[in-house]
Amino acid sequence: MRKSLSLAAVVTAAAGLVAVPGVSSAGTPKPEVQWVACPADVALPGLECGKLQLPLDYRKPQGRKTEVMFSRLASKNPAKRKGILLTNPGGPSEGLTFPAVLKAVGLPQSVQDAYDVIGMDPRGIGYSSPSTCDMTEEQMADGSVPPYANNSAEVRQRAAEVEKIAEQCLKSSSADELPYNTTANIARDLDSVRAALGEKKASFLGYSYGSYLGSVYATLFPKTSDRVVIDSNLPKGGWDVEGGRLMGRGVEDTFPDFAKWAAAHPEHGLGTTPQQVRAKFFDLAARLDEKPSVEGIDGRTFRLLTFTGLYGTGDAAFTKLAASWKAFDAGQPQPPQDYPEVPRVQALLAGRLHVICGDSAWPTSVGAYERTVAVDRVRHPMFGAAAANIQPCAFFPKPLEKQVLPSDRGPRNVLLVQNERDPATPLAGARSTRRAFGDRAAMITVDQGGHGAYVIGKNKCANDKVTEYLLGGQRPDDLRCAAGTS
Repeated sequence: MRKSLSLAAVVTAAAGLVAVPGVSSAGTPKPEVQWVACPADVALPGLECGKLQLPLDYRKPQGRKTEVMFSRLASKNPAKRKGILLTNPGGPSEGLTFPAVLKAVGLPQSVQDAYDVIGMDPRGIGYSSPSTCDMTEEQMADGSVPPYANNSAEVRQRAAEVEKIAEQCLKSSSADELPYNTTANIARDLDSVRAALGEKKASFLGYSYGSYLGSVYATLFPKTSDRVVIDSNLPKGGWDVEGGRLMGRGVEDTFPDFAKWAAAHPEHGLGTTPQQVRAKFFDLAARLDEKPSVEGIDGRTFRLLTFTGLYGTGDAAFTKLAASWKAFDAGQPQPPQDYPEVPRVQALLAGRLHVICGDSAWPTSVGAYERTVAVDRVRHPMFGAAAANIQPCAFFPKPLEKQVLPSDRGPRNVLLVQNERDPATPLAGARSTRRAFGDRAAMITVDQGGHGAYVIGKNKCANDKVTEYLLGGQRPDDLRCAAGTS
């Protein structure tokens, strides 16, 4: 039970310098789209699918190719159509179905009229030349977020486990592609999609990890990026070692919303004050560390389930999280959970590792992680010792390309949207990206919790401002949207 719960929770959760001169999609021949039937599990109403053969290494545009699949939800209103809107759901994860997902969660019809909405499986993931690390079921069950480490010995134990995963990645059948499956190249792939579709410019909407992808896209392609909206923002370095550590802060920022709600709903028995609810968290974690639940769920997985439970907000999400806690407290089985089935998990997790480990250099000393875990266990006691724990990236080779960071050179076309309380991508990280863009960007902060703001959240002020920008091109100045729906 532990394996399925942790895997589903993690995968469901989600997260100045320019590239080497001459490394861009602009110098490559215009790729030709091969329109194909969408795969069966992607074939949602209105979606079309196409394939492109793109350079594995954009420094060698005539060299080896990698196959990338994208989707299109075409505008049905030619009179109002403005162009294309490239999208990314975060992760890095599959993105072919994301245009249909955006439509389902409430992307305004005016935006659907104005744009052909484009999704894409990033290279190495899903239907785009999927990668592998030959991970076992047990390795995949640990997902992408490290386990909570109660002490240095547990960090060292985790180091041995992730070193094995890294070795498998570097010996796998997709190992030769690994150095090129980076955010910079995914951004180049996006611009290749734009070129293949015959568009002079493209707009962009991305969430979580997609915020960093959007930052890189706007930095590498200032002349072909139109309106760039990045939501639930990673810091300027993306999901690097510091971006990962910020999840510890995100939980501390967001948990008070749940604690206040639970205290106002004493029927769940978690406490009558926010302080009592917080104390209950540490009590349950310690008890499950000592003795796992009847389903084998230990304190590490309990912390992870709480982290992912904070992605949502409001009565429905908090009622589900409270019911889970109540079952742990009573020693009862967990209530039924409707976790969606996650397809192609091997490629998802392997492809994600390729990207985050290939984007930036991670510390290679196990001792360094022992020290940061010890610091964050005190600084952010709820989840800091998980967020700071060692990743396989510690054992990956150094990236081939200098990391791309947001640049303040270019048009003033970047709009950040950010919940003030987000467990995975906290406000502190968004401020880092906002500063890096300088006058190129503005940021809408929203007085709400959860992961995802535009159309995912229900704040009318934020939703209207983003929609106005996508439609009219008049980017607002920095502003704060108050809590509520107006």
